[in-house]
Amino acid sequence: MTHQFDKARLPSRHVSVGPERAPHRSYYYAMGIAEEDIARPFVGLASAGNDSAPCNTMLDFQADAARAGVIEGGGMPRRFNTITVTDGIAMGHQGMKASLVSREVIADSVELSVRGHCYDALVAFAGCDKSLPGMMMAMLRLNVPSIFVYGGSILPGRFEDRDVTVVDVFEAVGRYAAGTCPLHDLTALEKVACPGHGACGGQFTANTMACVGEAIGLSLPNSNMAPAPYRSREEIAVAAGRQVMELVARNLRPRDIATRAAFINAARVVAATGGSTNAALHLPSMANEAGIDFDLFDVAEAFKSTPYVADLKPGGKYVAKDMYEAGGVYMLMKTMLDNDLLDGNCMTVTGRTLGENIAEVTWNPDQKVIYDVKTPLSPTGGVVGLRGTLAPDGAIVKVAGMKRLQFTGTARVFDCEEEAFAAVEARTITEGTVLVIRYEGPKGGPGMREMLSTTAALYGLGLGESVALITDGRFSGGTRGFCIGHVGPEAAEGGPIALVENGDIITIDAEAGTIDLDVPADVLAERRARWQPRTNDYQSGALWRYAKTVGPAYQGAVTHPGAKMERHVYADI
Repeated sequence: MTHQFDKARLPSRHVSVGPERAPHRSYYYAMGIAEEDIARPFVGLASAGNDSAPCNTMLDFQADAARAGVIEGGGMPRRFNTITVTDGIAMGHQGMKASLVSREVIADSVELSVRGHCYDALVAFAGCDKSLPGMMMAMLRLNVPSIFVYGGSILPGRFEDRDVTVVDVFEAVGRYAAGTCPLHDLTALEKVACPGHGACGGQFTANTMACVGEAIGLSLPNSNMAPAPYRSREEIAVAAGRQVMELVARNLRPRDIATRAAFINAARVVAATGGSTNAALHLPSMANEAGIDFDLFDVAEAFKSTPYVADLKPGGKYVAKDMYEAGGVYMLMKTMLDNDLLDGNCMTVTGRTLGENIAEVTWNPDQKVIYDVKTPLSPTGGVVGLRGTLAPDGAIVKVAGMKRLQFTGTARVFDCEEEAFAAVEARTITEGTVLVIRYEGPKGGPGMREMLSTTAALYGLGLGESVALITDGRFSGGTRGFCIGHVGPEAAEGGPIALVENGDIITIDAEAGTIDLDVPADVLAERRARWQPRTNDYQSGALWRYAKTVGPAYQGAVTHPGAKMERHVYADI
């Protein structure tokens, strides 16, 4: 035990100190906890572990491993669990409406568990896409000393002597529909694409937000790219438990770390890695918890001046395991800081600044995954923000690996993803088409579904570079091609996307950052006068409640006012 702690100013005093708390302490004695341990700070170990998918199957083990570090540092560990919705399984059907909603449920459930039991600190373990920002949102909301730990990525599968991921399976479905992938090949691929524990291996949403954890300073250096099956994951968990007690001793809190400059650092790392467009939802939602103004346009501004330097799938060649072996997120940030693309003065959970952490890293010129900023894969970022007459409140597109950055085409409009997927599967989509999928936004879906099944099927049919897809929903980090999401205002709010008709001309320019509907203003005014809002099928339950409270995508699709309106911070109760 390295520190002696005075609980007089810690939240756990409300459940453990004084004669009046004897009933509370009786519960801890019932669990076999000694009196001297009840006198220690209480540390919540929040795990998104479950049997839903391989992303989450190692999390409880890691959270339990962290107990040793917490005890060594002088705390009393208390593990609890929250939900996840695994996008790869929810994808392509009504279950995807639950995905983004789960981010809010995760943040809320962690908040409520910590509040109800008066925990003094938090170590959060997450694996699947929305659980990462959900955990970090809770950390920033509660503002007790906290560390975020990613459960690690899956190792790549091997098929026909090449590395594969689950996205290859989604795209093979499209090839099967096109008659170019025999059923026995599809079956063989699905059996080897995901060889064990861990989250999807490319630079999809989970790995993107894992990089954010390190870039923003809420995770230990070079901790998040280690694959889930590696023994080092247990060591990382123990180290996180030990280090969170140092943060308690110093009273170093998440909002001391996740400043506006740190959010810009995180956005730049997303762009440099060709990361998921979902980061443009999750960074603003995290900033909201800290009371920081940081929306889609702030994210896009950081993207503009950030080169694309990490050659990661789906736009590139490599997976998270390869990046870890190349030196991890800190190797990437080494070349970025050396070329003035990061603010090295930001504090991190090490108790040192980002620059001080990076100073311990030596650039490895022999690795092949991370390019030097001076010789990037492309001079501007792998993700681009758009704005124009079709999207006054903005939109976003991942351009990493794309050869074509401008597109003009004829609209073909669908009012839900299922209609669009059926048209793709029936092979009725032609080159030069701009597919418009609307009423899939945060309110209109409700839940802002991802469209990986549709975009992957387009690639499988060989149309990935010859059509564009626009939606007020969103895309998986595994999506590639000319796919624009987060179009706002959404159709359910009467945004311009609700007024598009078949045959309209839409022009997209990812270099200029524009997206325009080429329809005269008087024609749009006439259509607007005829437009009627729609009622979705979800008029009760969690999705109804979400639709009633959710805000616009460009502000992170959040469901509460955030720190700007708070009257107290939990950490100071």
